[in-house]
Amino acid sequence: MKMNNRFFSTLVLMGVSAIAFFPSQVRSNPVNNADILQQLENYNQENSKKSQNQVTSVSQLRDVSPTDWAFEALRSLVERYGCIVGYPDRTYRGNRALSRYEFAAGLNACMQQMERLIASSESVLREDIEKLKRLMSEFEAELAALGARVDNLEGRVAFLEDHQFSTTTKLTGEVVLGLASIFNGQKNNGSETIEQVPVLGNRTRLEFNTSFTGRDLLYTRLATGNFPDFAETANTPQATLAFAQPDDNDVAVEVLNYNFPISDNVTLWLEATGGAFDDFTNTLSILDGDGGSGALSVFGTRNFAYYEGEGSGLALEGNFGQFGWSVGYLASDASSPQDGEGLFNGAYGLLGQVGYYPNDNFGIAFAYGHGYNTSAIAANSRKFSETIALANDDINTSHNTYSLTMSWQLAESFVLGAWGGYSKVSNLNSFDNGLYTVGRGTSDYWYWAATLGFPDLFKEGNLGGIIVGMQPWQSESNIRVNGERLRNDDNSFHVEAFYQYALNDNISITPGVVVVTNPANNTNNDPLVIGTIRTTFTF
Repeated sequence: MKMNNRFFSTLVLMGVSAIAFFPSQVRSNPVNNADILQQLENYNQENSKKSQNQVTSVSQLRDVSPTDWAFEALRSLVERYGCIVGYPDRTYRGNRALSRYEFAAGLNACMQQMERLIASSESVLREDIEKLKRLMSEFEAELAALGARVDNLEGRVAFLEDHQFSTTTKLTGEVVLGLASIFNGQKNNGSETIEQVPVLGNRTRLEFNTSFTGRDLLYTRLATGNFPDFAETANTPQATLAFAQPDDNDVAVEVLNYNFPISDNVTLWLEATGGAFDDFTNTLSILDGDGGSGALSVFGTRNFAYYEGEGSGLALEGNFGQFGWSVGYLASDASSPQDGEGLFNGAYGLLGQVGYYPNDNFGIAFAYGHGYNTSAIAANSRKFSETIALANDDINTSHNTYSLTMSWQLAESFVLGAWGGYSKVSNLNSFDNGLYTVGRGTSDYWYWAATLGFPDLFKEGNLGGIIVGMQPWQSESNIRVNGERLRNDDNSFHVEAFYQYALNDNISITPGVVVVTNPANNTNNDPLVIGTIRTTFTF
């Protein structure tokens, strides 16, 4: 069948723009809060741009010029019938390939527009109607198939709407089953062998992701579990696994926060409870799966600077060009009206970070942390813990921490990461109970780690990881206990390896091992060896 060349050319171009009339709404399930927000924001922006920025003149299309061979034909359809909208970024992309189904979708769009014009008693050229009739006859099979597809899609959407959890809330969940045991290690200056008892426990989370505007997010997490913290058994926090949840299976609201944009490049976070610095700060670690995936240990998950504060507070995050930044304040006992507690009178942590992210493969960030009674770095040191224990926790401390984190994807299946930091912790008061005397002073602490990540190792969705580093150790101190200056900690190396194997999109199994030399920073203790198999279910 022969068709008018100009009108046919126009409809070919028009078919490309059919995507704007029939946008794909089928998206993969999000796996974290950032993905959920992006999905909602994209949906909102896509539809708002179509309704508010409708193209009414061909000159509004940025990639169409009067010298294009189909310019006049395209202008005729745009300005006469208004059935071409292009893409939301005001491009037409007329050089891309076109399938017969896409052509049928574009043809259908113009048919509907002409029907509306006729219904409103507006003029439509008879020759255009005749051409449409011929095209409808030629593409009868595609139009019928398109109608069936639309009907099927409408049916599926109606079913989902009838069975959805909420119109504003998405429910996700994660269950971690952990089988683990300490296979070797000593504590208390080498005088005791650490108990080597295999354990099987769980960490369970239900997450409610609620959006009211498409750009905001109210996040609620219910959590429970009974997986033990090996820090108690090994007498050092160096033994803590990232999925530990020693709650005796009591369910509680673990995290509740709300974030929303206050400008195009700035987001405000309100942390009601369970807030953490990694909520609003880019940790730059491919191994950071918050215990459910990625690294097995707390130390191997992310830079220690991100652990030096938790609770309630507020934060800001934003970006300018290739730079990103965040700053947040979290109070540990914000809901307590007792003296020495509350939002501003008790323990708190403050973190600010500036990062440089020139592309998806590389990033580097500097963070500064300050806090009162919240130094996780010092708490990881044996000397500090022993000193605080002697004073029955009656010594208040402040810290200033400086850290650097880097991630560099050198190949498709290889990511090099590193972080390190320095912290100066000060005793703000002295202590004397007649038996022990602890003076005021300061201590210096250092730590570092290098990580190797192997995404999609042997299979898409898998992840291999190796972490080598030194957990925080006290390198210098002028604090005196009973008149004697604190000795420095012994160096303690951390070596960890794991392989996360994805059975499918919702189940993964991760065997791994964690080795800590000189546990509790004490050369008299034999190395600590922990083996574990973590199984993670997500839904």
